[in-house]
Amino acid sequence: MKGTLVLGSNSGLSCVSSPSRETFRNAGFFCWKQSSASKYRLTAIRLESSTTTNGGIKRRWMNQDKKVVEKSPYANVEEERPDPRKSLLHFLEEVRGFVGGEGPPRWFSPLESAAQAQGSPLLLFIPGIDGTGLGLIRQHKKLGELFDIWCLHIPARDRTSAKDLVKLIEKTLKSENCLFPDRPIYLVGESVGACLALEVAGRNPNIDLALILANPATHVNNLLSQPLSRMLNVLPDEIPTLLEDIFGFKQGGPLTEMLEAFSNEFAVHQIGGMMLRDLFAVSANLHSLSRIFSKDTLLWKLEMLKSAISSAKSKIYAVRAESLILLSGRDNWLLNMEDINRLSRTLPNCIVRKFNDTGPFLLLEDDVDLVTILKCTCFFRRGRSHDYISDYIMPTPFELRKQLEEHKLLIYATSPVMLSTLENGKIVRSLEGLPSVGPVLYVGYHMIMGFELPPMIAQLLKERNIHLRGLTHPIVFMNKWIVHDILDPQIFDKYKITGGAPVSHANIYKLLRLKCHVLLYPGGVREALHRKGEEYKLFWPEQPEFVRVASKFGATIVPFGVVGEDDICKIVLDSYDQRNIPILNDLIERATKEAGNLRKGNESELGNQDFYIPGLVPKVPGRFYYYFGKPIETAGKEQELRDKEKAQELYLQVKSQVEQCIAYLKMKRESDPYRNLLPRMLYQASHGFSSEIPTFDL
Repeated sequence: MKGTLVLGSNSGLSCVSSPSRETFRNAGFFCWKQSSASKYRLTAIRLESSTTTNGGIKRRWMNQDKKVVEKSPYANVEEERPDPRKSLLHFLEEVRGFVGGEGPPRWFSPLESAAQAQGSPLLLFIPGIDGTGLGLIRQHKKLGELFDIWCLHIPARDRTSAKDLVKLIEKTLKSENCLFPDRPIYLVGESVGACLALEVAGRNPNIDLALILANPATHVNNLLSQPLSRMLNVLPDEIPTLLEDIFGFKQGGPLTEMLEAFSNEFAVHQIGGMMLRDLFAVSANLHSLSRIFSKDTLLWKLEMLKSAISSAKSKIYAVRAESLILLSGRDNWLLNMEDINRLSRTLPNCIVRKFNDTGPFLLLEDDVDLVTILKCTCFFRRGRSHDYISDYIMPTPFELRKQLEEHKLLIYATSPVMLSTLENGKIVRSLEGLPSVGPVLYVGYHMIMGFELPPMIAQLLKERNIHLRGLTHPIVFMNKWIVHDILDPQIFDKYKITGGAPVSHANIYKLLRLKCHVLLYPGGVREALHRKGEEYKLFWPEQPEFVRVASKFGATIVPFGVVGEDDICKIVLDSYDQRNIPILNDLIERATKEAGNLRKGNESELGNQDFYIPGLVPKVPGRFYYYFGKPIETAGKEQELRDKEKAQELYLQVKSQVEQCIAYLKMKRESDPYRNLLPRMLYQASHGFSSEIPTFDL
């Protein structure tokens, strides 16, 4: 059981079935089973001391050499993509440490998750039908930086009923909630474990829970389960032993050693890749699987599964916890989409994410990263409710690259030109004129559908290492709204990954207080979803909405303009046209109602903005041009800008500079010899595709 921390008692290896935080404090030592070659080594780690911190525990450990080791504090996530080898293969290797285990169900905490942040929420993992508790094995390290992880292990020979498992989980839940009532508790259930999590949530509606349900079992496919039960009943009890004797699947046997050699990464890479590697991994570990899924165990699991599904369905209407349902595209035995749809409509604040190219082992898939999913759904929180500022998790380099790769074609096709203004007023083709130290408020023009965002965010990161946090319409963060009927909500993931937050005075205040680089579009949706003939027209409100809060923190305001949308597409169906089509008119009405009025009291079109998807016809791509005007300092002007007239004067100055930036770019692009796609392609063909393409003279 390499890399696993198991809670034990002073008497030896027996593990308590329902440990509380006090049990952790008072336990004599923890047991760490570490596999080495073909045998296991047992190491005792004595608990030196523990001190309570705000919302969590800071632990200090003393090993056998009397050296104290402290858990490192939380830092920004910097891992690359999780190692794809640590999936099914690693899971099967670790399963060996659980074969033949005796005793009641117990909790263990993975050593890989030993670096959680101060005040981390508790995460309880409830396993699927295998019962090992290792279903999150490829997620342990990244999840461990956000959560205090406890995994439930149910020994293969244990016959604890679903009802008693619910009581065990419930006891742990209540104990932890009593100690930390202001901290949410995450229940992650897989398959039958999701049913247990649902029942626990239904029985405890007053505890602050967040449910993550991976492939929740909603029914048992009788076409498969009944023949399977009948077949198991007629098979002899000695089937696992016969398999080992006949095929040589014993630990250390010649066939097992040969299959393990084939599952080596280098060997498998040469003969077929990851799928073949997993096939050999399953074969090499058949002896372990046959012990976990023996005949009597499978019969017991089937009965427990039916009981858990029935109990969960009876408690669904009592659940008050927010929930996130994760579905595989290829799992038809325990999943029923009608049940899932009914479940998602019944559960409050329910989000559903489906991964079409995944199999039944969803959490072991290479492309399923639970931390990334939490970021994309804004499902992680440390307090009673999600805070888009304090609960934001910085993206990893891999996540950023993935987002940028999705827009690589747009960036390549438009070859963006970015200009900025130095302190002396000189315009340069670089971002040198932008302030390095925040707080900085970028205020500019919103192109149709926000096409200008990917190139701008990418270039600021690449050239100046500036992480731009955009203020976005709250409808992007809603889980149940009209866009789900016509668009995949995952198209908004990029805004959440890169730090977008719902636009509000409170969020602007928090971001500027943290000295962030903040992106604001005063024109909002009205500007981003403008109509025919309204290109490059500002739709700003009359009131200076951002000036006072910027001056309060001495933020630097950077006005900017961008042009190029008319060179990549043409609007052929705007909101006026769509309102003449009954079906589309109904969609606009419903979407606009869901969005609400961000500017209460303003009943003009800036308040009641039409939400619609414009009909666009693409063009042979022209070029994008960005111009960041001279930064405007507000430091030391807080008292001055409290005067409404002074604030209005600065507001109009910023708006005027944005219009001047747009006018400058529209004029200068006419003299750009590389404005069209063909000259740019020819230039790169002769100078190299990584070369910077020239533009107009500054």
